[in-house]
Amino acid sequence: MEIIGYTLSIFIGITLGLIGAGGSILTVPVLVYLFHIHPTLATSYSLFIVGSTSFIGSFIKTKEKCVNFRATLYFGISSVIVVLLVRKVLLVHIPEVILEINHYQLTKSTLTMISFATLMLGSSWSMIKNKKIQSSPQHPVKQHTIKMIAWGIGIGLVTGFLGAGGGFLIIPALVILLHMPIRIAIGTSLSIITINSLIGFLGDIDHITIDWNFLFKLLTLTTLGVGIGNQLQKKIQTDHLKPIFGWFIFIVGIYILIKELF
Repeated sequence: MEIIGYTLSIFIGITLGLIGAGGSILTVPVLVYLFHIHPTLATSYSLFIVGSTSFIGSFIKTKEKCVNFRATLYFGISSVIVVLLVRKVLLVHIPEVILEINHYQLTKSTLTMISFATLMLGSSWSMIKNKKIQSSPQHPVKQHTIKMIAWGIGIGLVTGFLGAGGGFLIIPALVILLHMPIRIAIGTSLSIITINSLIGFLGDIDHITIDWNFLFKLLTLTTLGVGIGNQLQKKIQTDHLKPIFGWFIFIVGIYILIKELF
């Protein structure tokens, strides 16, 4: 199982490098089901892996001049504040047993994985329908400040509670609101994910025990993957790959729901 987990770690990086989203949503299930890490700790580990991998990806995109730093700032400020509030204030006060009816217990771990599966199903649908949005001349970021802050809050909630980067929310926002070309949206998404995830992880350091050796093994593989994904992006139409990846995410989401509920 661990061999499969390490192999999928490369795939996580490839997906982030290729489409700027989606790979991070696999990280928590891989950590929980293949490496047998507790779901709450897995969300913390996911923040480190996703954030560090996205940093490499965003660095590559910055060199290619495919990052809009103004958009990164507007999204980042609102989402980072929410991530820190969720990780430092809300999560630590959620009890281990949330609900108990007769002999059934809804635990914090189960709720985390059910929420994650629901998120995966929603994300997979957005990839499967694969509606291509034509980019046009970019709108000034300042015209959409309120909308971007609102999206940033939503992304912060997803990142804070579940340890997912939220790229599948960020990229549509950048393309729809600002009419960014997809390559710039991908680079900007990676920079936003970097900020949210790494700051969220730093907020967890004081109350978790970290296996740094394990984390750096995974990071080496995901970094390899993001480099591969970035090269593939120059040669492959990412719009053709999204539905395939979407169905994969959908199947994994259904598996998690069945496993956790039954």
